[in-house]
Amino acid sequence: MAPPSLLILVLTYCALALLISPAVSLTCSSQKFTKNEVYPNCLDLPSLSSYLHFSYDASNTTLSVAFIATPSKSGGWIAWAINPKATGMAGSQSLVAYKNSSTGVAVVHTYDVSSYGSIVPKELSFETWDRSAESGSDGSLAIFAKIKVPADLAAKGTVNQVWQVGPSVGEDGTLGKHDFAAANLQSKGTLDLKNGQSSSSSGGDSRLKKKNIHGILNAVSWGILFPLGVIIARYMRTFESADPAWFYLHVFCQLSAYAIGAAGWGTGLKLGSESSGIIFALFLRPKKEHKYRFYWNIYHHSFGYAIIILGIINVYKGFSILSPAHKWKSAYTIVIIVLGGIALLLEAITWIVVLKRKSGKSTKAYDGYNNGQGRQQPLSM
Repeated sequence: MAPPSLLILVLTYCALALLISPAVSLTCSSQKFTKNEVYPNCLDLPSLSSYLHFSYDASNTTLSVAFIATPSKSGGWIAWAINPKATGMAGSQSLVAYKNSSTGVAVVHTYDVSSYGSIVPKELSFETWDRSAESGSDGSLAIFAKIKVPADLAAKGTVNQVWQVGPSVGEDGTLGKHDFAAANLQSKGTLDLKNGQSSSSSGGDSRLKKKNIHGILNAVSWGILFPLGVIIARYMRTFESADPAWFYLHVFCQLSAYAIGAAGWGTGLKLGSESSGIIFALFLRPKKEHKYRFYWNIYHHSFGYAIIILGIINVYKGFSILSPAHKWKSAYTIVIIVLGGIALLLEAITWIVVLKRKSGKSTKAYDGYNNGQGRQQPLSM
């Protein structure tokens, strides 16, 4: 029947848009500042969903920056730093922003990260001025500052940059420890002051991108398309006019999910071993009148629902391993809620259709009895 199938497809496309939109809506080229600052260079940094806007005046070696990121938890902190002598966080000179716990106003302070065990508020080894911070409506924070680049770094034309996000700030300004997931460990690189470019200091960026691609592919396949295929099979088949269209839509969703899931597996990370059962169920499907159809239905339904449950659990497990920006987990949760809402709505509709259909058949049988079909006929000699 057209209306239910159209509802499923429209809402599914909306749900997929919610999942994809966070990746494209927050890019540095689309970001605006309340003070209308303009920077000729902007970079989508390769980890922690962070962004850097900057300009560099070689005549006086002044670097103007605007760094944007979201703390890992509400009440947390963000940091952007230059490391004069190394590529990691240890030894870096850092600008840190967070919301003041008393006023709720975003503030920025300087921290000397002399070692991983010693992170204290302290003036930096080079001059900074015009420091400020602001908070965004989406929970993000922005750091603004001008920096006098040391002569030796200015001569090279490059600086080692490091950025980070953390969960909390103590009343004395002590920073809560950040996570040590892949994204946190790879948040460093080389900033080319003259050409406005940034490069990763290791091959970690490429590996992280592959992991993110793996996560997206499997979230779409196991976490969205498979449940959608089940919704189509369970509810569209109730409408006689949808037969056999519902079956082909169901197969299309499941095969698409399998193909996308296989592509995710191809990135080098292990995909679940459930896939073989799906193809088995498709090609060994008995006809309706076959004596083994009843047992096939039990296998197919139980195995299919188990895959969906494990797939959704696996997607959330992937979120905890990769530690992407919180918006990804939120978007996927919204997708699952939308699909669940569709299922509940169609559950009610199909029950109404089935009950009306049974009621109609009962009424017809009763009318037939009254019209003489149930009367005892006289014996003929």
